[in-house]
Amino acid sequence: MENGGTVEVHKTQPANGIQRNTFMNGPDQVVPSSDYTVWAPDAAVKLRIAPRGLAAEPPLSVPGLLTRMATRYPDLYALCSKKKDGKWHKITYKQYRERVRTVAKGFLKLGLERYHSVCIIGFNSEPWFLSDLAAIHAGGFAAGIYTTNSAEACFHCLSSSRANICTVQDKKQLDKVLSVRSRLPHLKAIVQWEGNVDTSIPGVYSWDQLIEMGTKESDAALNNVLKNIAVNECCTLVYTSGTVGPPKAVMLSHDNLIWDAHSIATRVGDMQPDLERMVSFLPLSHVAAQVVDIYTAMTKGISIYFAQPDALKGSLVETLREVRPTRFLAVPRVFEKMHEKIVAVGASRGAITRYIAGLARSATLNYHTARINGYEGSSFGYKLAKSFVISKALDALGLDQCKLFVSSAAPISPEIKKFFLSLDMPIVEAFGMSEMAGAHALSIYPKMKLDSVGELLEGTETRFDGSVSPNGPGEICMRGRHLMMGYLNDKEKTKDTIDEEGWIHSGDIGRVDEHDLLYVTGRIKELLITAGGENIAPVPIEQVVQAELRHISYAVLIGDKRKFLSMLITIKTKVDNETGAALDALETEAQKWVASLGSKATTLSEISKTKDPAVHKAIEEGIVRANKKAISNAQKVQKFAILPADLSMTTGELGPTLKIKRSVVYEKYKDVIEEFYKE
Repeated sequence: MENGGTVEVHKTQPANGIQRNTFMNGPDQVVPSSDYTVWAPDAAVKLRIAPRGLAAEPPLSVPGLLTRMATRYPDLYALCSKKKDGKWHKITYKQYRERVRTVAKGFLKLGLERYHSVCIIGFNSEPWFLSDLAAIHAGGFAAGIYTTNSAEACFHCLSSSRANICTVQDKKQLDKVLSVRSRLPHLKAIVQWEGNVDTSIPGVYSWDQLIEMGTKESDAALNNVLKNIAVNECCTLVYTSGTVGPPKAVMLSHDNLIWDAHSIATRVGDMQPDLERMVSFLPLSHVAAQVVDIYTAMTKGISIYFAQPDALKGSLVETLREVRPTRFLAVPRVFEKMHEKIVAVGASRGAITRYIAGLARSATLNYHTARINGYEGSSFGYKLAKSFVISKALDALGLDQCKLFVSSAAPISPEIKKFFLSLDMPIVEAFGMSEMAGAHALSIYPKMKLDSVGELLEGTETRFDGSVSPNGPGEICMRGRHLMMGYLNDKEKTKDTIDEEGWIHSGDIGRVDEHDLLYVTGRIKELLITAGGENIAPVPIEQVVQAELRHISYAVLIGDKRKFLSMLITIKTKVDNETGAALDALETEAQKWVASLGSKATTLSEISKTKDPAVHKAIEEGIVRANKKAISNAQKVQKFAILPADLSMTTGELGPTLKIKRSVVYEKYKDVIEEFYKE
């Protein structure tokens, strides 16, 4: 394509034999394909459209959805950003579409080619959303990269997706890309959207320059590209966590994302476009944030408010208080942090206040527990507690108007769910994966259980491999319109993950009950097989220990091919607000706990190095209590060690969604582990 000229229609023969330049009725067209699974960037897939029900919904493209919303709700606020003047600057859905088209024209001017990517590195913001949707409108792929990625990790994403353009938030992210640029033959431009931009560097542009380019371009080239787009081809790449080998690029089609968002919105129900607000703060490189913040929000006309970049370092509650969201999506660690703060504040209150709060929480918990179990529940005590006690707590959190609380991306402890239930915050858990465009199961209160990850979404299919019963337990296998196209340019891994019947093998072990509620009981790759041959899922045991010892940060179970179980434990420490790194100094409440035990230690390394007797005794007693809940002697923890440092993303033990990278922990502390098992 000549910059500023006409679009050269793609003329190569795609992998599934479709001559794409003969189909020019996009973007909502479906081009012929006989393959449900592909891996070539320019290939299309056959859609799993059912004869009836939710899976029979007519397919819609990403540009088609944005156009529909801009037409139906032109004056509804879509994106809201807090600027340096302290005020919220808002754009409507009509302006949203106009800006996406402007940025798309700018991308075409900079040389974005069909089936090449625009990589995006930065915190959630209006430019992130615009870059994503503009890349898709211009016939490319949107590909988010985690801000915590190293330069080499960024290189992998930029190279494998054949990125023509990369948009970055600031100089820190720009420098990463510049350091690997010489090895990226497809990269033509880097656009920085925040801070001072050194445009003297060839190929580096400011966001304002991009907008100026797009504004000057005619609509002809963009409209021609849109005609060439099809619903059943790739529009977004989501990179997996890469805990085993380099991250894989999950190819998601327009239909994958739009249908899953529609399915989620249908399950949630009762959302009014002019009344819904959400705060966007989870990494948009993760599929959960994308499908909810971008696509479900667009499906239902939800206004998105962007949190500050330091949201997870302390400013999130301040944003929540300002926005008063009606829906709230978070990862378990966010709810755990909220739990810690609430408990700490409660402990500082007087005896009478604590007693009244306890009564209110008890009445609220009883009410919700009864509803979950299918009973009406006593509403008088609940209403009284809500009016005079609970509402004040929710108001302090900025969640007093929130109607739905969702936890995603990692397992959340039933004890944490129970705690928030007593605060009138029923947390529903979502289950899914990048390869399923986000969600496959989602409970809507009161049809939920504290140990379930959700009700299977309508229009999806589930089976349990290795089970004699159709309801499991066995490996969770899934199928539906949300199932990915394949892994980009990786035939082998695609075929390893999706079988010949089109089922994706999740690697999770689970079952369903009579209400279609899904229970995940372990992960095949994480299962510990003891020397005695017993299969043990680590997460449930770790959660029980953490529930008994609320001042420990992480508990990592050890025991694969071993005679007994042992555990690595960290105690909560303070965090560097700039880097997010775990510090040595104990977190305030953890330090108070340590002092209450009679210890004078103030740092984690001190406790670990001296094997502090008081702290060790307290942890040992907590593990003894946890062991009483074990279902067999083989599932009891026999030994433990306190690590000298907390786990964190910066030191590599945690992924972007704060999941434990077990292989990294095992390797880093292999000497400690071996000490457990010396004769």
